[in-house]
Amino acid sequence: MTPSDRITAYIDGLGGWRGKLLARLRTVIRAASSDLVEEWKWNTPVWSYQGNVLAAGAFQDHVKLNFFKGASLEDPRGLFNAGLDAKASRAIDLHEGDRLDEAALRDLIRAAVALNQKPPKPRSRSSR
Repeated sequence: MTPSDRITAYIDGLGGWRGKLLARLRTVIRAASSDLVEEWKWNTPVWSYQGNVLAAGAFQDHVKLNFFKGASLEDPRGLFNAGLDAKASRAIDLHEGDRLDEAALRDLIRAAVALNQKPPKPRSRSSR
């Protein structure tokens, strides 16, 4: 089973509002960047490009999008609402009935992909 097949099975197995929301989020993620690769890691859907970009998960009362380098991203429309104290990541928690600004989410995903395209900063001599 391919990672995309596993993600489809995961979404289908959820059903209800969480399955519908995650299917919609997947569509937005795929539309945001054709460079993203679907993977199945840590028993959850992950999208990557030159490293992990974001992961999605369904919980009892919410669906979470976790941006691995979210702390380094501009969030002018204030989508990040969870994990705000984490060193590197940021998340968006969506509950049943929440409205989603899909255009803002696409922009955030594109910025996350672009961040992964930047070459890593060279280590300083003192850290070697």
